[in-house]
Amino acid sequence: MKKFKIKGEYIQLNQLLKAMAWSSNGAEANSFIDAGLIKVNGEIEYRKRNKLVPGDSISYNNQKVEIE
Repeated sequence: MKKFKIKGEYIQLNQLLKAMAWSSNGAEANSFIDAGLIKVNGEIEYRKRNKLVPGDSISYNNQKVEIE
């Protein structure tokens, strides 16, 4: 599992997808979320701007990252 260190209190889900290069742009990130392809802490997440905080784990397409 990869680790992703955030600088502030949180990072939005769609921003994380771009930062991890799981999507090439914001529209693509939002479409992945709308399609139910992203899981946060094991649950499908549909909120594009869900605030991810340290300890959250995000998975997509057999890839997983934990927020630090």
